[in-house]
Amino acid sequence: MTTTRDRDARGRPLVAVTGLGIVTSLGQGKAANWAGLTAGRSGIHAITRFPTAGLRTRIAGTVDFVAAEPFCAPTLGERLATLAAEEAVEQAAIGRPGDFPGPLFVAVPPVEVDWPQRRALAEAASGGVTYADLLAAAATGRFRDWHDLFSFGTAADRIADRFGTIGSPVSLSTACSSGATAIQLGVEAIRRGEADAVLSIGTDGSVNPESLIRFSLLSALSTQNDPPEGAAKPFSKNRDGFVMGEGAAALVLENAEAARARGARILAFVLGCGEKGDGFHRTRSSPDGAPIVAAIREAIADAGLSPDDIDYVNAHGTGTPENDRMEALGCSAVLGERMRGVPISSNKSMIGHTLTAAGAVEAVISCMTIANGRLPPTINYRVPDPAIPLDVVANEARDASVRFVLSNSFGFGGQNTCLVMAREPRRATTSTSPPGTRGRRRPTSPDSFRPPIRTADSAPMRWTSPTARPSTISPSGWRTRAHTGSSTARASPTTRSPPPCRRSGRRPPCR
Repeated sequence: MTTTRDRDARGRPLVAVTGLGIVTSLGQGKAANWAGLTAGRSGIHAITRFPTAGLRTRIAGTVDFVAAEPFCAPTLGERLATLAAEEAVEQAAIGRPGDFPGPLFVAVPPVEVDWPQRRALAEAASGGVTYADLLAAAATGRFRDWHDLFSFGTAADRIADRFGTIGSPVSLSTACSSGATAIQLGVEAIRRGEADAVLSIGTDGSVNPESLIRFSLLSALSTQNDPPEGAAKPFSKNRDGFVMGEGAAALVLENAEAARARGARILAFVLGCGEKGDGFHRTRSSPDGAPIVAAIREAIADAGLSPDDIDYVNAHGTGTPENDRMEALGCSAVLGERMRGVPISSNKSMIGHTLTAAGAVEAVISCMTIANGRLPPTINYRVPDPAIPLDVVANEARDASVRFVLSNSFGFGGQNTCLVMAREPRRATTSTSPPGTRGRRRPTSPDSFRPPIRTADSAPMRWTSPTARPSTISPSGWRTRAHTGSSTARASPTTRSPPPCRRSGRRPPCR
């Protein structure tokens, strides 16, 4: 089947990136982060936010230049997300202020009441800190605002109100792949014809004593505290764990045809998404690497490419002994011997592991890599691991012409999401795989390329208010915000989170 300019070989709308925003420990905005990344500068430093005496790990890539009140993980995460989204929406120049013409997908970390608030509640309890005492303190009404503050969907609701997105904002948590999953959901919405524009965000501001101690108990964190900037060493033989980081990234995704029609500048394309879960262990990867291999293969096939097309890998690259080994195994299994010559680097060596935000942060950096033709380095790579024979971009940035980037995100609980970003889509005139077949070969026909049908009248589902009257729907199918307020237009946020531990019944800290 002959394809049009803005359709892929399967007849699906191409998904363009028209706006990017980012905040990390290296600074606020694309310019500050790109300058720091390509200079090989580290944003990892000694923690000053809280006392660290007696802790095995005393360093992190905290974002200390952004104020949040009251200071706690949910408010900082929301503030970081807002800053990233403002930059992305401004660059995309889409819609009117406060009236973004599409849905919102936000990757946020699991929410818990922080220790300062727990202490305040305990101090307000009369006589003791029993459950009954805490309930009595809460019943005074002094802490009523905390109900929203520490609810999982609050950040997404507030961001949706600020930017005027369409429909119910979707909050999600798929551990360290969350940011990439937010992008994947946006891509799928555009491909299905449910939206012409999407705002996808990943954010995390949860460096606090409890999270630091939890990861330390898992032996996941580097304990090489001095010097702080030398601790994160992905793919090195002497790597000993990851360094926690904070940050946020936002992408405005659009149907490429709609973006061109409004004269938008297209920065890159999201060509493919691959997602596989294994459930092998709460924190460890499946030892055969099969889910990682499957996610990489699926992303490349979904992009309509072959493994030989990948020019560069933006690695998950946490710096833990097992993760780096499994990622190298997965990449080599898919790309074969060629993987030895494909450049690969880990942004986490400089900004730390931004956890829930990581997939989105690294997708934004991948887009900047494509645009600038320069590969950020993996710093601290001075003792190569002979068991990981990769072309690591070591210590200094490298100039290269990049067409197709594979960006990997692998999370606890076996939650693996991979993205393929591109400078331009590969032009094809025929297709062997209709939508949804994920690379399986079978005869095709014009009917094979119809998008999934979501409504009784055979029209693709649009992101409109479930309570909207006919008069509130614009000719294009969008809800007009003049007729529906944010409080009535949104249902409860959708959540995605890992299952509880089989033994304890408790949910793990999803990173």
